Amino acid sequence: MIKGSVWSRGNIQGRLFSSWSLLVLSATIALPVGIMLGLLRVSIDAVIVGGLFIAILVILRQDELVATAIIAVHLYVDWYLALSGVALLMVLALLFFFFFAQSPRYPWVEPPALGLWALFLVFTVFPAIHGALTVHDALIYYPNIVFGAFIMYWLGTVIARNTACIRRLFQMLTIFAVLMAIHTILQSITGKFLFGLPSVDAYIEGTSNHVLDVGYTVIRSGSFFIDPNWNGTFFGVVLFLPLGLFVESSSFLEKVIYLAAMLIMLPALLFTYSAGAWISVFAGVIVFIVFVGRTSYRFQLSFFIVIALIALAALFPTQIALQLQHAINSNDRVGVWLTALRVIYAFPLTGIGLGHQAYLLRAEPYRSLTQEVPLDHPHNSYLEWGAMAGLPLLIVFVALLAFTLGLAIRNWLKADVESRPLLGAGITAVVTLSINSITINGWTFPALAALGWVILGSLSSPLLAKSHAIQAQQMGSEEHEGDG
Repeated sequence: MIKGSVWSRGNIQGRLFSSWSLLVLSATIALPVGIMLGLLRVSIDAVIVGGLFIAILVILRQDELVATAIIAVHLYVDWYLALSGVALLMVLALLFFFFFAQSPRYPWVEPPALGLWALFLVFTVFPAIHGALTVHDALIYYPNIVFGAFIMYWLGTVIARNTACIRRLFQMLTIFAVLMAIHTILQSITGKFLFGLPSVDAYIEGTSNHVLDVGYTVIRSGSFFIDPNWNGTFFGVVLFLPLGLFVESSSFLEKVIYLAAMLIMLPALLFTYSAGAWISVFAGVIVFIVFVGRTSYRFQLSFFIVIALIALAALFPTQIALQLQHAINSNDRVGVWLTALRVIYAFPLTGIGLGHQAYLLRAEPYRSLTQEVPLDHPHNSYLEWGAMAGLPLLIVFVALLAFTLGLAIRNWLKADVESRPLLGAGITAVVTLSINSITINGWTFPALAALGWVILGSLSSPLLAKSHAIQAQQMGSEEHEGDG
């Protein structure tokens, strides 16, 4: 009786903690919704409805949808509206809720590689302080790119309880990507920017509307990323999520839907005219062929690639020709990378500080003769870590990325054949982001890094490994009973 009484008190306390944390979480998640709608001059009723809608999603434990909403807030509110930190608060509140609402059905887990994460968080403290010459850089680098990477990865590990959770996460991200693709296509075709801000429009006009090349009037679409290269990186990464869903699904209707999603994303990727994104996509196709699993799946993949290439060639011949021409003319990265290498050689241990303004000022004496204009980052995430924070930090980052990707591959090996295309698609998305980060700051751009880390966290989650172990044990027991 005493034991039962203690359990009852503990259960009541757990419910009280869950209810209180739910209120905190709901208020925190409702905040960016109110900001977004308020800036768009939507009525207070719409703000209340939006906040309540997200709170209901949390109550119903639609974790994958809420995670996708956080990535959307990271892009639109934190980046596009320049209200940095909103998504960060949402993730912290969500993790807080997950901890106090844990149960056998919704277990809590610590992220793998805590030692490497600790080194990553510690090694970046001095460079972050040294490079915080502006408020913008102080808010962007350590809170969002460094600490934000850790908590987004942690979020991915907690929500990936099994393969079904990863499937739902990829479905939600696919829906978000399709909406982004539609926005990008409309911007390219009509020249209109939906849900835009006058200040951002003025900035884009100051960059000649991201015209493709000198002598052309074709505009490269950046959507809410503003920069077309970041937008292209995004589509290069998310393109493989519906591809994995397409191969994994056994439903004809679902296959048609996923195929349609990919066929919407491909023109959007094309309209960014990002050579680096296309290179990473082609490399990603090779990676996905390796991780797709069955030979029959490889035939399905080959069939889709042929259809996609024929459709693109037939519908967008001019754009493809312009993309090829732009790729040939894009030879300005080498000088930028040489500058970063010179900075690393001069400051190998601590770098010159994590900050765009710091790099713009302090890298100038080391600028290569082949870099025509001063830049505030080296257009390469790995060189960015090395130049801004030093080689020790770069080594830790690469080790962290390699170790967590290795955990994801181990989970892929333990998965059943039917689930491997799904996990393989996620692995391919991470590899694509890593390859693209050679030509642009993918892993060091907050919204893209958040997307990559939450996917990688879900793929390398100990909960997913435990789910595979339980599934294998059940299958073994059924086979044993069948033999008996």
